[in-house]
Amino acid sequence: MGQAATTLSYENEKTKENVTLTENRSLQIFNMPILWFLVFTGITLASLYTGNLPGGMIGSLLVMMVLGELFGWIGDRTPIVKTFLGGGAIIAIFGSAFMVYAGLLPEATVTSMTDFMKSGGFLNFYIAALITGSILGMNSKVLVKVGLRYFLPIFGAVAGAVIVAGIFGSLVGFTLQEAVLVITMPIMGGGMGAGAVPMSQIYSEMMGNDPSYYISMLVPALALGNVFAIILASVLDIIGKKVPSLSGNGQLMKGFTYEKTKQKYNIEKMGVGLLAALTFFTVGTLLGSVLPLHPYAIMIILVAAAKISNMIPQNVVEGASQWYQFVASNWTFALLFGIGVAYTDLDTVLAALTLQYILTVFGVVLGAIIGAAILGKVVGFYPIEAAITAGLCMANMGGTGDVAVLSASKRMELMPFAQISSRLGGALILLLAGLIIPLL
Repeated sequence: MGQAATTLSYENEKTKENVTLTENRSLQIFNMPILWFLVFTGITLASLYTGNLPGGMIGSLLVMMVLGELFGWIGDRTPIVKTFLGGGAIIAIFGSAFMVYAGLLPEATVTSMTDFMKSGGFLNFYIAALITGSILGMNSKVLVKVGLRYFLPIFGAVAGAVIVAGIFGSLVGFTLQEAVLVITMPIMGGGMGAGAVPMSQIYSEMMGNDPSYYISMLVPALALGNVFAIILASVLDIIGKKVPSLSGNGQLMKGFTYEKTKQKYNIEKMGVGLLAALTFFTVGTLLGSVLPLHPYAIMIILVAAAKISNMIPQNVVEGASQWYQFVASNWTFALLFGIGVAYTDLDTVLAALTLQYILTVFGVVLGAIIGAAILGKVVGFYPIEAAITAGLCMANMGGTGDVAVLSASKRMELMPFAQISSRLGGALILLLAGLIIPLL
């Protein structure tokens, strides 16, 4: 009896310990007790608003990590926002964009962060890790089987976007030319640098007017489409949970599952993975100077070819996978905060908020989802994953939008396919825009 009582007492204590541990975890931000995180936040804000924030990478990354994690934590725990609006991803992006819009961030810090994200290459650094690690960490059989079929749902996304936008646009008073060229094409075109900017040059050459005239028309569609893509990514995640048969839970290929191999994390291997990511990105940039493809697209092809041919040593494969997981786990909210500062113009987004414009933009994104899901299912993909990668990642703002959409849908492992949509799909849209203009 005494031994039984002792055992019961031990089990009760163990249960209490587990409950306490769970409660403590719920009161953590960035894997540390909330009070300690607030200490870090206080130091950061004091440095920021007294003008003593270190310049360059240190100050920029500190603010991005601290405020990005704080906004992400708030967004992931706010009702409605966490369920329907993308949770922490959208709060991190638009929270930082609002801080810039309202003048809550010192101008010097905004400039430093923008330089860090753009000329400093932090976005490229992040995406290089994700592309290299996620592709090398994939099952090579899946890569072969999926890659050859992927362009059909991309075609479905474009066709669906054009058709639905044309219908919605005609209902609210837009001409077919406005609905397709001014709204649909920039949304589906691969972001700002790879989409809207070269598209404005194409429009200028074929229709007259200065490229800046078309940029001012294209950017609101691009920005608003990105917002809807993030929101609908969260909605698709919910639908996937409600209707499990539609979702592969991060696996694109239907009827072909694989188990992730358990790895023991190794700091030295992560260093090898970092080197692999930097090298593949550099080779992509080098070849991009002579080939008419975006460096990301070249990088995807090279990494996929290396994976399929099994030419990469296993320790490099494991290192790249581990480095990618480190980057995704620790810097996603920091990156999203930086995207809000450097790439999201809230003035432009707000200026586009007319009912007719909003409905037509929504029609583009909805059409992309429907078209990609239907043709994705035809070739054996899970509809949810096809809609997210071939649909929403065509409709967002390129590389920055890919991170936000996959974060909102909780499917960061789909980054290689998201990048195929943004880069190769975006190049397809530029070609299509040049062909469509004479017909409208």
